[in-house]
Amino acid sequence: MKSSHSPAATFAVFDDPSLLAHGGLAPAVRLAERCGLPGLVREKVRLAGAVNGAGAAPGAKVMSLVAAMLAGADSIDDTAVLRHGAMAKAFGAMRAPSTLGSFLRAFTWGHVRQLQSTARAFTCRLAGHCNLLPGADQIVYLDIDSKVKQVYGAGKRGAGHGYTKVRGLHFQIVVASTPLAAPVIVAERLRKGSAGSAKGAASLIAEAIRTVRAMGATGLVVVRADSAFFSHKVVAACRRHKACFSLAVAQRKRIRELITTIPESAWTPIKYPKAIWDQDEERWVSDAEVAEIEHTAFTGKAKRYRATARLLVRRVRRLNDAHAPNGQGELFKVYRFHAVFADTPFPLVAAEKIHRAHAIVEQVFADLEDSALGHLPSGKFTANAAWLTLATLAHNLTRALGTLASAFHAKARTATIRRQLVAVPARLATGARTLTFHLPQHWPGQNAFEALWTAVDCRLRT
Repeated sequence: MKSSHSPAATFAVFDDPSLLAHGGLAPAVRLAERCGLPGLVREKVRLAGAVNGAGAAPGAKVMSLVAAMLAGADSIDDTAVLRHGAMAKAFGAMRAPSTLGSFLRAFTWGHVRQLQSTARAFTCRLAGHCNLLPGADQIVYLDIDSKVKQVYGAGKRGAGHGYTKVRGLHFQIVVASTPLAAPVIVAERLRKGSAGSAKGAASLIAEAIRTVRAMGATGLVVVRADSAFFSHKVVAACRRHKACFSLAVAQRKRIRELITTIPESAWTPIKYPKAIWDQDEERWVSDAEVAEIEHTAFTGKAKRYRATARLLVRRVRRLNDAHAPNGQGELFKVYRFHAVFADTPFPLVAAEKIHRAHAIVEQVFADLEDSALGHLPSGKFTANAAWLTLATLAHNLTRALGTLASAFHAKARTATIRRQLVAVPARLATGARTLTFHLPQHWPGQNAFEALWTAVDCRLRT
């Protein structure tokens, strides 16, 4: 590729009132309206006591914030992306960044909880409209994890140093997925930066289970988490809401002693990176093996909290000679052990593999930080909590757009969906009380965009 004209013959001018940079916002806003987002906000989020009218028209303000996030905004100032070219011709009731900032700062914790209730109800409607969780009649995986979002400046309320040793705010999310569906966020919560990973996890898991049931999930629900969430409260919450659990266990003394009682004949090789299938013996030749043993956890707690289930153990051969005693070499086989406390009904190998798929939650963290959660933009804690909820709502709406567009976009990264389906430049033309979006010829995602466009009952020019 090269320039077609010399610099002296190349000009630029911002003077076309008929252009907009994000033509894909049209079907996105239409889908949000069809699923009743503005009405849900007006019904549930009540900021009547806010000063200077900051609580007025919450539906329009939430729609403006979500649309800006779909367009890539990761700060309050970035919401100005809605105020260019023909946006005012294509959409109404858009709000200025200063108005949206005042709206967010008017939130109290009670208002944040109202917004979270709105997001859960909206996600349920998206699931019914777009089939966000295909296969939920068989099985749904709920993955909980937390992350410290680094922040800067002394004015960030609630910021502190946690286990990562960086100053930030600590948030939890629970994502729901199936073997056929990409993950959607069904619960979220912002905490102080110094909060432990598992603080409030049991109640958040209970909230997530109720949400997926409301989304129409009638199959088995499996809660997966790493060792930070291994607690009697989490197990009790899972059993109280009739969900299975699969929780990693830290390598404490009692667990190590239990692992040593597993006989050598109980270990089964599994498919693992660099594993080789032996055709003659019909087995995997692998550096990783699994076994299981019964375990009763939380014996130091009250009897009602004690839980007996399977302890799934994976051992992986250490290939680093530094771990072998001097001069001994291969006389001693040294392993790393990973234990999982689970009550899932699957066979050993399948149950252990299913737990490893918990890593899917890291994809969601990456998607959030690549979009609206690039920053926590306010100095006020509750404003940032509301921003987090809106970011998860925008994530789920993006997932719904991909589901309606094509099988590829249904599982694509949200950045791919934004690039191919939302950030589509358009020129608007009006006539005979109609509005026509003229889109680029030979756009890479044209077929998927057309499928999305017609799915929300908009029409194509032929």
